Amino acid sequence: MKDFWTTVLDFAQTTTAKVGTQLLKDSGQVQASKKADGTLVTQSDNWADQVIRDAIASTFPDHGVLSEEAEHVFPGAEWCWVIDPLDGTTNFTRGVPLWGVSLGLLYQGTPVFGYVHFPPVDQSFHGFWYGSSPLTGPTGAFLNNRPIESSAENPSNNHFFSLCARSTSVMQPGFPCKIRMLGVASYNFLAVGSGTALGGVEATPKIWDIAGAWAIIQAAGAVWVPLESKPIFPLEVGQDYGKRSFPTLVVSRPELVPVFEPLVQSISHK
Repeated sequence: MKDFWTTVLDFAQTTTAKVGTQLLKDSGQVQASKKADGTLVTQSDNWADQVIRDAIASTFPDHGVLSEEAEHVFPGAEWCWVIDPLDGTTNFTRGVPLWGVSLGLLYQGTPVFGYVHFPPVDQSFHGFWYGSSPLTGPTGAFLNNRPIESSAENPSNNHFFSLCARSTSVMQPGFPCKIRMLGVASYNFLAVGSGTALGGVEATPKIWDIAGAWAIIQAAGAVWVPLESKPIFPLEVGQDYGKRSFPTLVVSRPELVPVFEPLVQSISHK
């Protein structure tokens, strides 16, 4: 498996860097239109999606693909890539320098590798997390190839917790951390894995918002908490994931689940 994982990591790094270089030129220069779910899409999203899908087909012809802009039905392939070609499209169109390109590799429907590249801030996260699968290989979570881990600190007014635009109702007097809203679902999650934040919540993330960060977060020692009773993974063969959301809380360590989960649970019932 060693050569396989080397190929996977090299592919993810090379492909996201290529896409990111072009997207940097486009940021703040393109017009967006609304999709049926109200989110924005640009010609840059579609271009990046196609480039990544073509690269996967060339390098891993036996692998399946789920992508935000094209393929929404999980094919049931043993190996499947989940693509978010431009996470943070609103930031991208307004010239806000925080958006990314996200790739998650699933084995039997569950992410085992993730790579998320944020060109404007020159940050690339990757990680390997095999869970209960029989897979072996490299382990750990990394930012720009340096190991990262989630924070072991306790909540305070000097620590961060990230929200999305649809979860602002959780803000209450006495909330145990300072609130930040970054506008990029994957970065909200990965900030927990890197120790920058103690937690983050997303009310309506899609599978492509989650898949790339999933393995990285857990490899860093953080905890995923689905806010609905049904688990996110493994994905279901033939299921259309285009409109399905997965309310999600991420915290830096298990002891903080009972601290933050009661404060954010209401967003899953909207």
